[in-house]
Amino acid sequence: MYKKKIDLVILAGGRGTRIKKFLKKYPKPMLKCNKKHFLNYIINYVCKFNFRKIFILTGYKSETIFKKFNNKEFNFINIECIKEKNLLGTGGALKKLNKKVNDFILINGDTLFNINLIDFIKTIKPKVIGSIALVKNKKQESIKLHKLLLKKNLVQYNDNGNFMNGGIYFFKKNFLKFIAKKQCSLENDVLPKLIKKKKISGKYYNNFFIDIGSEKNYKKAPKLLLKNLKKPAVFLDRDGVINYDYNYVYKLKKFKFRKGVLRGLKYLSKKNYYIFIVTNQAGIGKKIFTLDQFKKLHLSLKSLFLQKNIFINDVKYSPYHPKAKIIKFKRRSNYRKPGNLMVKKIFSEWDIDLEKSFMIGDKKSDFLVAKKSNLKFFYPHENFYTQIKQIINNY
Repeated sequence: MYKKKIDLVILAGGRGTRIKKFLKKYPKPMLKCNKKHFLNYIINYVCKFNFRKIFILTGYKSETIFKKFNNKEFNFINIECIKEKNLLGTGGALKKLNKKVNDFILINGDTLFNINLIDFIKTIKPKVIGSIALVKNKKQESIKLHKLLLKKNLVQYNDNGNFMNGGIYFFKKNFLKFIAKKQCSLENDVLPKLIKKKKISGKYYNNFFIDIGSEKNYKKAPKLLLKNLKKPAVFLDRDGVINYDYNYVYKLKKFKFRKGVLRGLKYLSKKNYYIFIVTNQAGIGKKIFTLDQFKKLHLSLKSLFLQKNIFINDVKYSPYHPKAKIIKFKRRSNYRKPGNLMVKKIFSEWDIDLEKSFMIGDKKSDFLVAKKSNLKFFYPHENFYTQIKQIINNY
């Protein structure tokens, strides 16, 4: 694992001149695909990893991005939106992050390249300052870095090069000193110079890639996204399913996995299932433990899971309870099970194959959530892994 805390930056300030007729209400990353903003697909993709913070660099029609994402939290990662007062290009916008970021992953807001970012981070070498995720050359008029090849893991220009920029980069913090303070382009001004100096490494991936930077590509996007990202999901209660329920577990040292859980979760990830945790956490509202303690536990769990190639796509939790001591949480809420608002929110945010999806919970309230949500339901068996394997093999 990369030992430094890494940030993630999304470039979302472009004007989208090639698809201008679609941009009456939104900037390019906020264009709708399958009733979701394209930027939502990017956020869903990156938040299964463990970044310190996400920065979204905005410009054109920035208010729509601010309203949706600024100071919001997705899977325990906080998002900060930053607006360019003067358009400085993709390079100039990054310069503003100099005092805010650590080493960082950079993603274009109009592309989605579904690679394992943990694997990609490992491509960075001591003598280089950045790395590019590469995809095979395609007829993409909006891609600026193309005709690339790899030689000893270094990116080079070559007329016969069969790779192009996949819209994902990993940079060490000192990369920012190579960016001029004036307006400049990352793809046209900054990276070409560093590539010629042999300072940029790369890795080729044959994963799903989509770019919505042209009218032709944008029109294809909804079907391609569904084809590649619509997957079955498992919805898991936490206490009594993932860990033994010792009544208000909020510290890692008291968190004990049930038999077969880690192996079962890894099997789900391997079988390409989305994994969601939906849990009542009335202890927050009752002041038994704090929200920060709850988040700290789950960030620790997230790190542990990632080390084992387990990807938890999101955790929804409800602090509400009629007897809560914190006033804003003292009420009945459909966001608390047996209400199914946590599951309905996930349905609205993700493309899910409901036919093969299911829920596991240890209480009647979990059963009622599954019933309301048209999900198959199972109470937990003694061994989580053997149960998961049996359920999936029966589909």
